[in-house]
Amino acid sequence: MFLEKLLAPGKKEQVVIEGLTKHIKLLCSAIEVFERGLKNKELMDDVKELEREADIIRREVISRIYDGAFLPYLRPSLCKLTELVDNVFDFLKDAAYLYQILKPQGLMQKDVDQVASLNLEMCRMLLISFEALMSGGDLREKALAIRVYEKKIDDIKFDLLADLRTIPVSDFWEGKTLSDFVSSLTSISNVIEDASDYLQVINVSLR
Repeated sequence: MFLEKLLAPGKKEQVVIEGLTKHIKLLCSAIEVFERGLKNKELMDDVKELEREADIIRREVISRIYDGAFLPYLRPSLCKLTELVDNVFDFLKDAAYLYQILKPQGLMQKDVDQVASLNLEMCRMLLISFEALMSGGDLREKALAIRVYEKKIDDIKFDLLADLRTIPVSDFWEGKTLSDFVSSLTSISNVIEDASDYLQVINVSLR
């Protein structure tokens, strides 16, 4: 087990592990709600509520880590992992807000739906990877899957950017809203990949 390699399991460590697990699970739920919100904009308000809940979890996890959970050399990586998950929430919240104020863009919708679906698959794989790390499992295939998902989203991003150039907008701000939405939506996968990389860092440091 992960903890057995570090020290006798303690309450602080267990609270951190449970908090990180809850944090990532909540992110998966938020991305799933976002995906449904693409067909019902009212659901995007739920994404914002989940982001606020996640912020409470993040503060608790960081507090426990700095309160002495885990050995000192692991704490920065665990804090960074927590912050990266929080960064995904920030991009997701921004994308949810921007989508609510967007005018319907049928030209982009298929690609947007596909990116949202891939983001969800990446988040689920991140959760699987974290749970594998906690149980001493192999992360290599899971990290590879996350990179494959991220590459697919990068490819779709280029299509979305091409679409943006052909969509008529009424003014600068409408165009900026569209551009910011695409940027927020496609940045989620980059940060999930970064979080996966930090799991690898933690894994290597335990050898």
